[in-house]
Amino acid sequence: MENQPGLSDAEREVLRVLWDQGPGTVREIKDALTGRGRGWAYTTVSTLLQRLATKQYAAADSSVMPHIYRATVTRDELLERRLKDAAHELCDGQAAPLMLALVQGNRFSADELARFRRLLDEAAGDESRRKKS
Repeated sequence: MENQPGLSDAEREVLRVLWDQGPGTVREIKDALTGRGRGWAYTTVSTLLQRLATKQYAAADSSVMPHIYRATVTRDELLERRLKDAAHELCDGQAAPLMLALVQGNRFSADELARFRRLLDEAAGDESRRKKS
């Protein structure tokens, strides 16, 4: 996923449909977008899917007709890449200022807080192991 081109807002919307609903034909994806308030033409959705495929965010199974498109990157993979890019661009590659900015002023559920604690504990354990070696 390194060095992939950016995504337009429209391409992100189409990618969200692929994440939320799984693989589908142009028509199925168009119908899902219509349900989300996007009245795009079939050709527009087809063009957006082709762009996503060219940028390697999606792929088409051309062995079946009509073609079935699927996401080739998960939401988490894209999020991780984008956060790394933001840390590099805005924080000289340091993740801590970015993470602190994301956490400050937001409310989190008990489950989310427990997950944060586990991740921090794991990171602390990794750091102590590195210091010992």
